[in-house]
Amino acid sequence: MRSTFNVKEYGVAIEGWNNSCGNYSSIESLIPTNYVFNLTADQINWLNDRNKNSKFCVEMGIYNNQVVIILSPLDASGNKIAVDDYCYAPLEELTHDLRLTETEQYVVVRNAVLSKELTKVDDNSNISFPIATQPMMEQDKALAAIESWRSEAMTWFYRECNEFKGQRVFRQFFVPAKDLMPSKPGLTNVVCSFGLKFSDIYQRMLPTLIFISFYGNISNSEDNESIQKTSNTYDWSQPCPPLCPYI
Repeated sequence: MRSTFNVKEYGVAIEGWNNSCGNYSSIESLIPTNYVFNLTADQINWLNDRNKNSKFCVEMGIYNNQVVIILSPLDASGNKIAVDDYCYAPLEELTHDLRLTETEQYVVVRNAVLSKELTKVDDNSNISFPIATQPMMEQDKALAAIESWRSEAMTWFYRECNEFKGQRVFRQFFVPAKDLMPSKPGLTNVVCSFGLKFSDIYQRMLPTLIFISFYGNISNSEDNESIQKTSNTYDWSQPCPPLCPYI
């Protein structure tokens, strides 16, 4: 199945979303809240080969009456890099259950000191807590955000369309590039779901994108020599508006 836009199709898709942002009836018909985007390993490699920034851009579009996300690489200054073809993924129904995985490794070091008379002088233990090797989201927070989107997204859109004429509805997201960097070999695809999270700064609910990565062998061994916290669920995407760092 073809999964790229040429420059003309890209422009049509972007315009389609911009024209629909203030129309609640249109959005309601276009966005089933239990649908997701599915990015293939080839699309992820395409983006990683071209992106030159610590973030990349996910742009919203509508094409052939279907909501899509479009991957846009950024240069070092945060400008979008012009390309001949744009990878996209349509919003579609899940074909199987999603498994969110979170693994934490702890190291416990126990020390004991014996005197030269072989009597215990001291003993203690220290726990080294896991360190996240890349941006990630705690599993319970990811689930809460996804469930919040499923139950409250249409209420959120209704308010934004009717009170603010769609001006505050996201046109794009800025996402840490590490969210789509495979943490180990065998990446097959990444499922991208909308979520809703409360922002302390803006004092309101803001949409986000949550990325769930899948590997050919989910039990691939990790480096046992290091203390790691690993997850297949990543978040930190910034909706624009209101968070537009490069605009």
